Amino acid sequence: MWYAAIEFDILLGAVGSRKAKRSAVRPIIAEIRRRFEVSVAEVGHLDLHRRALIGVVVTAADSARVIQVLDDVERHVAWLPEIDLLSTRRHVHHIED
Repeated sequence: MWYAAIEFDILLGAVGSRKAKRSAVRPIIAEIRRRFEVSVAEVGHLDLHRRALIGVVVTAADSARVIQVLDDVERHVAWLPEIDLLSTRRHVHHIED
């Protein structure tokens, strides 16, 4: 079994409160989860208004599949008009690593 994770450090638009931040981040997370059938959550920058760190995890039987899913998710997030993608970080592992 292979598993992989990717983190997206994103900058949100005109967000002035944590409530407004949740309103902006929640639909992004829901769309990623629905479209790609992966586990996804806000995992960092929780106290910052305009920044969010979103983590995505996927498992599959082979490394090519997990890499393909990460590539697809990254492409999708990069094209979202409501955010600026500052950076990504990914990890790919085999269960026996």
